[in-house]
Amino acid sequence: ETEPLTSKKDVSDCNEGEDCKENGLLVRNPKSALRLVEDGNKVHPSQGEKGEAAQISNGYSGVQSSVPCNGMGEVEDAQCTAPAATTTTTTTTSTTCGAEGQQQLMELEDRETWSKKIDFLLSVIGYAVDLGNVWRFPYICYQNGGGAFLIPYTIMAIFGGIPLFYMELALGQYHRNGCISIWRKICPIFKGIGFAICIIDLYVASYYNTIMAWAFYYLVSSFTAELPWTSCTNAWNTGNCTNYFSKDNVSWSPHSISPAEEFYTRQVLQVHRSNGLDDLGGISWQLTLCLLLIFTIVYFSIWKGVKTSGKVVWVTATFPYIILFILLVRGATLPGAWRGVLYYLKPDWQKLLATEVWVDAAAQIFFSLGPGFGVLLAYASYNKFHNNCYQDALVTSTVNCVTSFVSGFVIFTVLGYMAEMRNEDVSEVAKDTGPSLLFITYAEAIANMPASTFFAIIFFLMLLTLGLDSTFAGLEGVITGVLDEFPHVWSKRRELFVLGLIIVCFLGSLATLTFGGAYVVKLFEEYATGPAVLTVVFLEAVAVAWFYGITQFCNDVKEMLGFTPGWYWRVCWVAISPIFLLFVTCSFLSNPPELRLFEYNYPYWTMVVGYCIGTSSVICIPIYMVYRLIVTPGTLKERILKSITPETATEIPFGDIRMNAV
Repeated sequence: ETEPLTSKKDVSDCNEGEDCKENGLLVRNPKSALRLVEDGNKVHPSQGEKGEAAQISNGYSGVQSSVPCNGMGEVEDAQCTAPAATTTTTTTTSTTCGAEGQQQLMELEDRETWSKKIDFLLSVIGYAVDLGNVWRFPYICYQNGGGAFLIPYTIMAIFGGIPLFYMELALGQYHRNGCISIWRKICPIFKGIGFAICIIDLYVASYYNTIMAWAFYYLVSSFTAELPWTSCTNAWNTGNCTNYFSKDNVSWSPHSISPAEEFYTRQVLQVHRSNGLDDLGGISWQLTLCLLLIFTIVYFSIWKGVKTSGKVVWVTATFPYIILFILLVRGATLPGAWRGVLYYLKPDWQKLLATEVWVDAAAQIFFSLGPGFGVLLAYASYNKFHNNCYQDALVTSTVNCVTSFVSGFVIFTVLGYMAEMRNEDVSEVAKDTGPSLLFITYAEAIANMPASTFFAIIFFLMLLTLGLDSTFAGLEGVITGVLDEFPHVWSKRRELFVLGLIIVCFLGSLATLTFGGAYVVKLFEEYATGPAVLTVVFLEAVAVAWFYGITQFCNDVKEMLGFTPGWYWRVCWVAISPIFLLFVTCSFLSNPPELRLFEYNYPYWTMVVGYCIGTSSVICIPIYMVYRLIVTPGTLKERILKSITPETATEIPFGDIRMNAV
């Protein structure tokens, strides 16, 4: 039987019965038969432009012409009738019925999209630009040769970070699935990668939000006429407290401790009440309340999906740039600011010969752009099919790198000012790393500026907004992954699932809210997530480029964008990016960092615990591989072939009809 797709004639039932009508993919709209309606999506040829048969998601298959309806992908006269001499439509039976068919239909019909393109861009920028851009990049830069560090940083970004960033955006947008279910359409045996990503995201949520709780504590403490970390007359101060900003002539000795450091360690963290990881002490109720409020904000920002979070990021993603500009102008006018800028950018070309510099550059660009956390897959899956994700990848990654560079000026103009006040070298002032750079050094500098209360409030507000949209993104990676994998359970209960996830993350954060919680945060940051996410992205790149096939992936990109990625992208995806990831992972494992925080040296057993925590996520990948091979019928060869072959076709928009890619 031959008829155009727009025919209103009732088509035959699947399997000569009624089951598929009721339980399968044959779900008809009584108001309209199969017809093509313009929805803003261009119609592109099927993969390979060979006019191969492509299954229609309603249970029938049609031969898709290699030429769009009018050559432009538009619909003529509200209908699209292919020439009878070249293209026909043949009704066939569908083999996809029951739960799987319902799941595919739910993915198509219930998938929300971003309200505006700018919502997506701001969400991705907000995710990529986080607290690490403000404290980690400036420290890594001056530690590894100043201006000379920009050379390995740029090289690693061009050949490693940006290609992986682009790959994840393209995968998410084409397959329109989260980090778990997407592997059914790529390479099913690697589905364990999705479960590993979800576990890693939960680990990150358990310590990252605690850092924001510290910032929130500072923010609340800033609403005073005199900031509490400016004097040594408080109940938490010790005899070593030395305020060299006072009008009296004060000498700075090796045992001197600034009031800002004592406020951070003895009032906010209260680490003096803990003996280390083997004796964390009690839970700080002040930080617990701060964290509870932060998770409340997070819940009501993401509970309804990208429609709500896409509006929240208009504030959380743009506000930090306003504050960074204000702080940059203020820092540039401080006495001694030029000393900090000179120290920040003065190149040390000899450093380029050290392997550690290149490892740090690769690690910095990777963790800054953030592939491997499932976020880019999730965010891109809510895009329209023909959105230009190539342009998005270049814009957002460039904005991220420029933000890191500018943040260095914001930090080091203030460090130069501190060095001028102390009559010390900038290298002595810039000893603090990580959060201490913000909560001790920068906080102290702000406290001794004119209008210190105002600058303290906007600075810690900036830290909160930087952290919030990264938290939105990390949790959305888990939410999208689970909801896409189990739509029959959670698709209509998103608010309930998000609430349960927030409660789990809050309970998981309790160890970081203890008096020794800062030691736990440091351990999780260095061991629990770093090597694990590097391993995950390495396997992801291998699965896409070598198993799914670089040619197939490039055809997918052409299906969306209308052009095929060039040889540069192909070479990066196939060889350079996996080598880049393997290089960083092996360097980390061969030379693990020796952890030290304040006066506490981490014992050897903590490193073992850290690796165990990291392995607990990655172990999902081999476990699922073994499980997959066991449950798949056939000989070992047949099981392997079935396990590396996509089991679910990806639906390509064709007006109101979705065509499965073959």
